[in-house]
Amino acid sequence: MPDTTELERLPVRVPLVNEVWGIWKSLSVARTNILQIIPEIATSQRIVSGRTGKRWHMVMDPDAIRQMLLDRLDDYPKSLVTKNLLRPAIGESLFIAEGAHWRWQRRTASPVFTHRNMMNLAPIMTAAAERATKRVADAGPRAVNFLDEMVTTTFDVIADVTFSGGDAFDRDAVHHAIDDYISEAGKISLFDVLGAPDWVPRPGRILSGQAMRDMKSVADRAIEARAARGPDGVPDLLDLLMDGEDPKSGRKMNTSEMRDNLLTFIVAGHETTALTLAWSMYLVAFDQDVQDAARAEAQAVLGNRAATGEDVERLPLIRQIIDEALRLYPPAGLVSRTAMADDVLCGRDIRKGDTVMLPIYALHRSKLFWDEPDAFRPSRFADRKSIDRYVYLPFGDGPRICIGASFALQEAVIILATMLSRFKVRPVPGRDPEPVMILTLRPNGGVWLTAEPA
Repeated sequence: MPDTTELERLPVRVPLVNEVWGIWKSLSVARTNILQIIPEIATSQRIVSGRTGKRWHMVMDPDAIRQMLLDRLDDYPKSLVTKNLLRPAIGESLFIAEGAHWRWQRRTASPVFTHRNMMNLAPIMTAAAERATKRVADAGPRAVNFLDEMVTTTFDVIADVTFSGGDAFDRDAVHHAIDDYISEAGKISLFDVLGAPDWVPRPGRILSGQAMRDMKSVADRAIEARAARGPDGVPDLLDLLMDGEDPKSGRKMNTSEMRDNLLTFIVAGHETTALTLAWSMYLVAFDQDVQDAARAEAQAVLGNRAATGEDVERLPLIRQIIDEALRLYPPAGLVSRTAMADDVLCGRDIRKGDTVMLPIYALHRSKLFWDEPDAFRPSRFADRKSIDRYVYLPFGDGPRICIGASFALQEAVIILATMLSRFKVRPVPGRDPEPVMILTLRPNGGVWLTAEPA
């Protein structure tokens, strides 16, 4: 056991367990913080197996992970639990779909996220960063919850790059519907653990169903209004998606397919980036030396202005802080798959129907692959080529790697650099966040920091 001094210098972490629980205990814990079902030994072993209602395996071996995410992708689709949780909100979109239905959507959407398109959208990120720093400055010397601030900022970005110009898009209605769904319907049901089919009612999802229907109606109206109006100025994500077609079949997305994918981009594109930024702010407040170095870098590049897309490549330490935040607090801290065929991973038999989990949180803190895995050390990303791509998976990997990864990283660098160039942040004593994952790994209790002009 590390001594008290060692614990004090490490950022907050999830207390992993030293025992295997039964189904009822696992269900209770999963509804509160799903990462707490991960055993501590997962940070020092390559595979851990057990049975909780059905056979399961947690895989932390890079070769086995490559086999699942690349070589035998179709044999390891997303689990029923994942699909049942998210389908009511985002339908059979890119995140949910499998096989041919996924492939044509991916081919259609991939050109949307080219570097050129992302650079064209960067001014929206810069403007959102300016507004965020003004809100923090206007708050004065009191403590600010940077989780709420980053959620507001990234939702501004995703709303503007998705539905620019209004088009009857009710931002507040969509934002509240997403929050309601995540908080109520996202909690794992006993039916999910047991693998019950989607038609078995889940009470939380029944309660949130109207909010989801309202959100989809709002998005449908916005898409139809845009189709009638046509593009205006720099193409946003909706314009680009409406113009997109599958290069193989020539198929284009209809209104419901565009809506489900746009809602996927909105949910993923603001929630995960907001969390990455909130955790990054917590970490630089935790380590003032890193913060001072990052501020010096940002001020040298930016002077008094906000960061732009052209600045991103000139801010390597800012990017390393974001990479390290994604390592310590990956938004998707645990990913679940269902084996569709017999296989062998790490010398262990995998049977058709087994649940195979990738506990990204444990992988990123594995003693086998990382020096001082629980420490905040952005410099470990100074040489990205030295890191095995299958031991660092904040965006997944293989053909299903997150389609918006470059968008998210560009946005995060722009916002973090702007914020650190203008403020010195310090933690509020006694208000450390608690890492809790239901659908995403959030800082429970918020990220409370004081901010003073730099």
